[in-house]
Amino acid sequence: MAAEPVLRVLARMRSLMLDEAVLVRAVGSGRIRGQQTRWRRVELRWVDLKAGRHLQVTAYDDTQAFTANHAAGDAARDAVDDLLDEPFAHWHVETTTEQHQVKVTRKQEAFLHTSPRVTEAEPRREHDQAKQRLLPEDDPVLVALGISDRDGRIKPSRQAKYRQVEEFLRLLDAGIAEATKSGRLRRPTADDPLRVVDLGCGNAYLTFAAHRFLTHVRRLPVHLTGVDVKEQSARHNSEVAAALEIGAETDFVVGGIGDVALERTPEVVLALHACDTATDEALARAVGWEASLVLAAPCCHHDIAAQLRRTPTPAPYAMVTRHGILRERFADTLTDALRASLLRLHGYRVDVVEFVESQHTPRNTLLRAVRTGKVVSGGSARKEYTDLVEAWAIRPRLAVLLDEA
Repeated sequence: MAAEPVLRVLARMRSLMLDEAVLVRAVGSGRIRGQQTRWRRVELRWVDLKAGRHLQVTAYDDTQAFTANHAAGDAARDAVDDLLDEPFAHWHVETTTEQHQVKVTRKQEAFLHTSPRVTEAEPRREHDQAKQRLLPEDDPVLVALGISDRDGRIKPSRQAKYRQVEEFLRLLDAGIAEATKSGRLRRPTADDPLRVVDLGCGNAYLTFAAHRFLTHVRRLPVHLTGVDVKEQSARHNSEVAAALEIGAETDFVVGGIGDVALERTPEVVLALHACDTATDEALARAVGWEASLVLAAPCCHHDIAAQLRRTPTPAPYAMVTRHGILRERFADTLTDALRASLLRLHGYRVDVVEFVESQHTPRNTLLRAVRTGKVVSGGSARKEYTDLVEAWAIRPRLAVLLDEA
C-alpha cells in the first residue's frame, strides 16, 4: 500500500460521498498529529426526507451529537468539502460494493486500502432511527418517579428530565467503565456490592435511575446510599425504594454532606446540583474517602463570585468583572476550573463536560473524576493553580476543606 497525494485520495472519497446511489456510510475520525479538528468524529449518509433526498451529517464533540441535513446539490457538496478540509487522520467510506480505509499523515500523504464487500450492501435511507435508550420509557423506576405515566410513556412536561437522566447515565456508565478498565474500581460481588453514595440527593430521581441502570442493565450488585439534610427527603425516598422493592439495596440517611458518617467507605460518589459550597464539601469527602469515581454537577457558585466582588481585578481583566452578569458567569467558570485543578492535584483525572443541553438549564456542567492515585505536589500543574489563585486573590472553598483534612 503505497502513499499517494492526500488531495488525490480525498477527491476520490468525495465523489463516493456525493454519489447518493452507492454511499452507505462515511466516517471521519482522529486528527493529524499537531492539528486540531472541530469535531471528534463525523458520520455521513444519505436520507430521504419529505423535501427529498438529503445528505445527513452527524458531528460529535466530547459530549453530544449534532445532526444537520443538506439538500442534494450545492448544499451537500459544500458540506462534504467543509468536512474534508478538517484535518481528520482517518476516513472510512462504505459503498454498496466496497469499503475504503484512508489514513492521512502529517506529511500530507494518504494511504488507501480498498476491499470488496462479500455481499452487496443496501443503503439505509430512513431519517429517524430508533435511538438506543439506557432506560426504556416504560421502566418501572421512571413510572415511580413520575417521569413516565402509567402507560409507560414519557410525560410531555418531563421530556427534559428524561433527557437529563439518559445523559447522566451515559456519563456514569463511561466513568465506571474507565475506572474498572484502569484497575481503580474493583468488580463487585453479591457479597460485596459496589458502594455508591449520592451526597445531597434531594428526591433522588438520578439516584434511583443510577441504581436501576447499574443493577438491571449492567447487572452489577450495588448498594446505594442517599444523603440529605431533610428528613422529608429521606422518608420520601425510602417509600419509593420500598415500592420498587429495592429497600435492601438502598438506604437514605439524614445528615450534612460534610459530617455524615457512613458505615462503609463509598467507591462511587455522586453530587448532583448541590448548592454552592455544598459541592466543595462533597468533593472534599470524595477525596478523603479516596473514591474511585466522582460525578459532580455543581449548582450555584456564590463563594468565588463574592470573593471577586471584594478583591481588585488583576490587569488587564477589569472588563471581565465590571458588569455583574459577566462577573457571575466568569465566577462559574473559574470555580469549576479550580475544582478540576484541585482534584487533579489530589490524584484524579478530570473531565469537565456538558451534563444537559443549555436550553434546559444554565447549570449544565458536570465534573467526572477517576482516581489515579498520583498526587501532584509540585511541577507545572501546581504552579498553574497557585499562580491563578494568587493573581485573583481568591481562596477556593475546596482548597480550604482539603487543607483542613
